[in-house]
Amino acid sequence: MKKMKLTVAALCLLSLVSCGTNQGNGALIGAGGGALLGGIVGNIIGKNSKGTAIGAAIGGAIGSGAGALIGHHMDKVRAEVEQQVSNAKVEEVTDANGLSAVKVTFDSGLQFDLSKATLRESSKNDLKKFANVLKKDPQLDVAIKGYTDATGGDNINLPLSKNRAQAVANYLNQQGVSSSQFKSVEGLGSQNPIVDQDVAPQNRRVEVYLYASKAMVNSANNGTLK
Repeated sequence: MKKMKLTVAALCLLSLVSCGTNQGNGALIGAGGGALLGGIVGNIIGKNSKGTAIGAAIGGAIGSGAGALIGHHMDKVRAEVEQQVSNAKVEEVTDANGLSAVKVTFDSGLQFDLSKATLRESSKNDLKKFANVLKKDPQLDVAIKGYTDATGGDNINLPLSKNRAQAVANYLNQQGVSSSQFKSVEGLGSQNPIVDQDVAPQNRRVEVYLYASKAMVNSANNGTLK
């Protein structure tokens, strides 16, 4: 279990700091940057001080050269998603330490009927194109988060948001994306709202985060990642 958590921590840390939108952000990875990001890794793997310590220790071992290569690679991934997927928002987001990550947001209003978790036929075309991006780059890891607005309460919203996230994961898998690429699929209900309103279509969404896998990190360390 300890080895598994260590591996997950390494992947999550490298993913968060390597999804930068330019080589400059990628190059920030190093002993200092990795230690600062330990808190983020702690939240991912268990939300405790032990997780934070693991994240900081791993972060200190990451070389800036590998970080720059991964950041450049993720630049190209972001550009391709923007080109291929029309009904999704692809954006640069900033974590608590000022580093960049790439997030793809699918408006659940485009994907699902109200209170449903069945994908609309009209939405599948974009997901097919998105699947093609992932299949061409199997070194990408994927985290999927589903959200709702605040109507209905957690008893309804938490399972609904999880089912919507899972529906996206299942469809991508049907299109040939390996299930091993999905590092997390979760529903967060009405948490992290975009708009501070109970009834807000903007808050009903599925977010997909693209991360660097262990294989990508190895390629970067070997200087072979393009």
